[in-house]
Amino acid sequence: MASSNGFSMKPHAVCLPAPTQSHIGAMLKLAKLLHHRGLCITFVNTEFNHRRLLEARGSSFLQDLPAGFQFVEIPDGLPSSKANATQSVVSLCESAKLYMGAPFYALIEDLNKRASSGSGFPPVSCIVADGLMTFSAYPASEKFGIPVVNLWTIPACALMGLLHYPKLKEKGLTPLKDESYLTNGFLETKIDWIPGMTNMRLHDMPSFFRTTDPDDFVFHFMMDTTARFDKASATIIHTFEPLEADVLSALSSMFSRTVYAIGPFQLLIDRILENGNHLKHMGCSLWKEDVECLEWLDSQKPESVLYINFGSITFLTSQQLVEFAMGIANSKHPFLWIIRPDLVDGDTAVLPPEFTNETKGRAFITEWCPQEEVLNHPSVGGFLTHCGWNSVIESLSAEVPMLCWPYFADQQTICKYACTDWEVGLEIGSDVNQDEVERLVKELIEGEKGKQMKKRATEWKRLAFMATREEGSSSTNLGEIISYIISK
Repeated sequence: MASSNGFSMKPHAVCLPAPTQSHIGAMLKLAKLLHHRGLCITFVNTEFNHRRLLEARGSSFLQDLPAGFQFVEIPDGLPSSKANATQSVVSLCESAKLYMGAPFYALIEDLNKRASSGSGFPPVSCIVADGLMTFSAYPASEKFGIPVVNLWTIPACALMGLLHYPKLKEKGLTPLKDESYLTNGFLETKIDWIPGMTNMRLHDMPSFFRTTDPDDFVFHFMMDTTARFDKASATIIHTFEPLEADVLSALSSMFSRTVYAIGPFQLLIDRILENGNHLKHMGCSLWKEDVECLEWLDSQKPESVLYINFGSITFLTSQQLVEFAMGIANSKHPFLWIIRPDLVDGDTAVLPPEFTNETKGRAFITEWCPQEEVLNHPSVGGFLTHCGWNSVIESLSAEVPMLCWPYFADQQTICKYACTDWEVGLEIGSDVNQDEVERLVKELIEGEKGKQMKKRATEWKRLAFMATREEGSSSTNLGEIISYIISK
């Protein structure tokens, strides 16, 4: 079968994303690009996420896959759950470090056995692993002598912040002495010693250091993971060179391995995959997407709609939901708001009656949507976001300015860059206040600052477009990483 399908001599990349929506999405886009350039792809989901994927997209999702592309599932080692919600960050880090290494090792062994028996795909020639999955990927890599290419689905600035966690500890900036250090001005401490990064405060660093526990599991997981950065044969960062030139240059000078900036992935896919190619339109949403919102957007004026989506793992309190709701309502602008079933932590998302009355006729609220299509719709004039990297790079690719409400992790760093360095965002304070939300929505959609941000977003889109041209930096880097994989 391998020979008759022409697979026997092809490189075979096994793609292992971190098991969350945004990381799966970015890895799938890279997998599409690799498959288009001639690689066989085995895409690995956890059993939990694979079930959710099939429930959201239907079982026919797997029936139309092109030759040389397959999905497989492995256990995550966590308690069984039928929930349609993202697992906790602590649980996912425990899974990646403690539980997934053995089943992933068994998978690689099984794939190679099947290849040697003359059925299925060729032997595994490369593991493309999310940067957060090093503990799961390296045991198999070392045992079978298979090179690992790491994909970091966060920007270079956030990665550089994580790489300097040991220095924060060394300087006594973490762990925090007590909870008061979160509010007493300590987070305004200037950080002027990170290569390639300027005007940084402690507040702008990825947030896992904000702990009073010297043994905090997630903080140490991030330190241990990034300490293994140089073990990968090569590293891909989902970004593009003009956006983060200084940080990328500093990263390259710090490590012996090659660092490739490749992105935005979607613009590369749009350039090379034909509309008739099933892979081009194959999504991986773990929630069922409501496409009716696109018809509603068709009925709105150009650049008039505020799109609101806090991503897949941000949680609001009931009070924060009310403050956002009333600020959005009082802005008088039409809006499309994604409210996941689990958006309010431990409770049901209940919007106040006055919100419903005030926004009648100019609101569309749903549980999930095809975000890139929404951002590229001409009616969308702004994006209220949690500053997850997928959302921000998609917004930049669609030239949509942002209101930024970072929740945790790399989102603090991304928010700083979006608002200060790239000049495409306005930050909403962590203590959500409806008056501030109303003021900033108006500024974004109709104000002078909003117009300036739109111009900057348009310029970033132009530069992203240039990077993904055939001779652009991202396309060149993609070609180099594929040549590297094939050479191995």
